[in-house]
Amino acid sequence: MTPSVAPSRGRIVLAFAIVYLVWGSTYLGIRFAIQSIPPFLMAAARFLIAGAVLYAWSLREGGTAPTRRQWWNATVVGVLLLTLGNGLVTWAELKVPSGLAALIVAAMPVWLVLLEAVRPGGMRPAGLVVIGVAVGIVGQVILVGPSADGSAVNLVGVAGLVIATMSWAAGSIRARLVDLPASRSRTTAMEMLGGGAGLLIIGLLHGEAPALLAADITPRSLLALGYLTVFGSLLAFTAFVWLNTHVAPARVATYAYVNPVVAVFLGWLLAGEPVTTRTLIGAGIIVGAVVMINTAGARSAQRTVRAPVGAQLRTDG
Repeated sequence: MTPSVAPSRGRIVLAFAIVYLVWGSTYLGIRFAIQSIPPFLMAAARFLIAGAVLYAWSLREGGTAPTRRQWWNATVVGVLLLTLGNGLVTWAELKVPSGLAALIVAAMPVWLVLLEAVRPGGMRPAGLVVIGVAVGIVGQVILVGPSADGSAVNLVGVAGLVIATMSWAAGSIRARLVDLPASRSRTTAMEMLGGGAGLLIIGLLHGEAPALLAADITPRSLLALGYLTVFGSLLAFTAFVWLNTHVAPARVATYAYVNPVVAVFLGWLLAGEPVTTRTLIGAGIIVGAVVMINTAGARSAQRTVRAPVGAQLRTDG
């Protein structure tokens, strides 16, 4: 299907359903996968396999081979997005519920705005964006603060999620500024391969290889790894790229509001993760903040020539 041919409503609905549900479910998939597979090696396997498949698929598009500089740029972006971004999210889910992880990561636009504002030559945020950032920070504080019964969220896990989100924002910004192949699929494949290699190195340095050899890997973890690789990294990405070709970007961006809600619901339904009043309030505030930031960003994007190629990669999917 080419951009000049209007897609059917059914295909658009199916593509949105895939992006909403699959990417929203990857947080729970990560939790199941790391129950018996070390986190960094699990993520490395996921992205190395998906990257190799996607790169082979991208060769069908033709075009010139990537240059050494493009490979280097894609690797650096992949390390920021996947080695640090996804890797730390995967590791943090050993310590915090998957639904909470999704909500903290959902505030990524807050860090994107802040890093963009402080970098040399960056764009200063508009008034609505500043309000969105402030609201998003309030939502984060509500989520991670101590509850009425004195219990508290694991702050080490929260710190990992915050660093992961900041790294994803930095990688997204860098992807806009460096030379990368024009093909989204090829660029993403290269970033997956570079990020996957970084995850493999960290997993080996972290001493996960002996644990992997000795661990009793369960069928649930293997199925979760396959799901993350095939559905989270390949199918949902393909649907996302297709939507960007046929649907207005502002409509596609709604996945950022839906994914954390899906993640919280699935964590409660399938993993017995608690959903408290504070969680619901914090989730509502963060989603509202992302709506404000994305709304203002969509207006600014009308004056922008090129969107970031690396933005299709997420810290979870």
